[in-house]
Amino acid sequence: MYDPLQAGHRLARRSAAWQAGTTALLALMFLLQGVPHALSALVGGASMLAGGAVAARLMVGGGVQAAAGVMIRWFAGAVIKWVLVVVVLALGLLLWRLPPVPMLLGVIVSLVAQMLAMSRR
Repeated sequence: MYDPLQAGHRLARRSAAWQAGTTALLALMFLLQGVPHALSALVGGASMLAGGAVAARLMVGGGVQAAAGVMIRWFAGAVIKWVLVVVVLALGLLLWRLPPVPMLLGVIVSLVAQMLAMSRR
C-alpha cells in the first residue's frame, strides 16, 4: 500500500544523506587548502542540512491535513529553513571568521545535491 507521508519521510532522509555526503567530499577537497577552509565548507553544507531537516519536520510531520494547513506548514518550513541558513552563515562569517567562498560553495553543493536527490526515483 502506498503511503504518501512515508514517501515524504524517505525522500527527506535520502536528500539529507546526499547533502551530507557531498558536503563531506567538498570539505575533504578544501582540506588541501587548510582546516579553516574545510571547516567553512562544512558549515555551509551543514547549514543547508540543518535547515532542510527543520523544514522537512514541519512540512511532512503534520500528518493528513486540509490543503490550507498543508500550505501554511510548507511556507513556514521554507521560511524557517532560509532564516536558519542565513543565521548559521552569518555566525560563520562574523563570529568564527571563516572564509566566505568555501562556505558559499558548501551551500551551493548541498542545494544541488538536494535537487538531484529529490528528482531521482
